[in-house]
Formats: sequence, structure tokens, C-alpha cells
Amino acid sequence: MVTRRRAGKKGAAKKRASAPVIDKQKLRDRLRVIGDEYVFYILDDIIALLSPTQLAGIVRDYIDVKQLAPDVEEKPGRSTLIADVRAFEERSRRGEYREDFNVNSRNFMEKSPGTRSFIADCLRLLGRIVKASSKGEPAEVRACFELIFGLLKTINTGDDTIVFFADEGGAWQVGVDWDVVLPAWFACLAKTAAPDEYAACVVDVVDEFEDHDRGKHFAVAKKLCGDDQRRALAAAIKAAPRR
Repeated sequence: MVTRRRAGKKGAAKKRASAPVIDKQKLRDRLRVIGDEYVFYILDDIIALLSPTQLAGIVRDYIDVKQLAPDVEEKPGRSTLIADVRAFEERSRRGEYREDFNVNSRNFMEKSPGTRSFIADCLRLLGRIVKASSKGEPAEVRACFELIFGLLKTINTGDDTIVFFADEGGAWQVGVDWDVVLPAWFACLAKTAAPDEYAACVVDVVDEFEDHDRGKHFAVAKKLCGDDQRRALAAAIKAAPRR
């Protein structure tokens, strides 16, 4: 799984022009055997790509679209990224995604609908945050990243109040593309943190989620910061033994 960022209009047009031709019957055949989890993620992505008319035209054959109307109190266009991330964190901390099932030798690798929903929502938000990192307010974007990191750290402790994994649990099961996420976060962090804070945060997050590839990520972090931050990071890396 990856962060699944959306291309801009220019990028999307270029992507469409060079997109491979897909045999629809072959796709249908493949969807029948790849497993429900991947079909779930594909459908989640498709929802974001369809126009309101297209979406309603498909959904109405299976769900009463009247039940899907926006809440009256919601104001379209008013939601902000930081508000959406905070709402996601609150839902997660309340256990709204936690959904378990009776685990046995045949289903121990499966994920419940609640777990799949958490993963899809988490990756979608990370994609938006990465996109905002190049043009948004660095402090706010950094806060968005770190709210998500906080949830993933909790999952890493083995705490299953946020989400349930039948198999070995951990943030690795979410499938974050750290090669995309970390550089975007490093850039925001470099603009908002003092040297010692920058160094401590980089070492903490890299060792929490990507300790097996720490050298590569530390090299990127050094390129994206100022001289004082770079010196502080070099000292922090030297002082921090590998976990």
C-alpha cells in the first residue's frame, strides 16, 4: 500500500495520455481472485475519482442515496485539512474503527472492515498532507503529519484500542510509503524546528517506523535542513544507538 496521492490537472492529463489500455474482462476476472481487501481499497480510490453524477448512478442500484445525503449542519467547502486530520484522530482514539472478529487458522491474515477503513482513511489523509507540504503553512502541515504519526506510534505499542489486527499488529500493516511521506515531513520540520528539536524528531520518527532503512532516511533529512540542523542531526545520530 502507498499514500496514493492524486495528480494535478496537468499531471493527470499526462497520466491519461500514457495510461495502459486495460481489458475490462481481464480486470473483472482479476478482481474475483485478488481478495476482498484489495477490492475494498480499489473501490475507495474509485469513489474519489467519480463525478457526483457518476457516483450516484452506480450507487443507487445498491444503496438508497437519500441515506447518503450530507448532514444539514455541514458546510461544503469549509472543511480544512487540519480539521479533517483532527477529526480522524478523534474517531480513531474513540475506537470507531476498531472492529474485531473470531480469529482462527484460516482467517488470521484477514482484516476487518473497520481495519480496512482505518487504513484507507489514513493513507488518503497522508496523501493530502504530502500534497499540502509543498504549498501549505509548514507549522500546520507538520502538525497534520504528527497527529497521524501519533496514531501509528500507538498502534506500534501493541495497543489495539485504535484498530484490530488478527495477525501480528503494528504500523507496518498500514502500508505507509515512507519514502514519500518522510521527505515531505522533513521539509516542514526543517522550517519550524530549532536544530536540537529537528534532530531529536527525525531520529525518533525514523527509528520508530523505518529503523531498517535509517541510513537512507537520515541522508535525506540532512539534505532538507539548514547547516545548524544538519550538525545537530549528525550528533544525534551518532549518540542514538540503533533500536
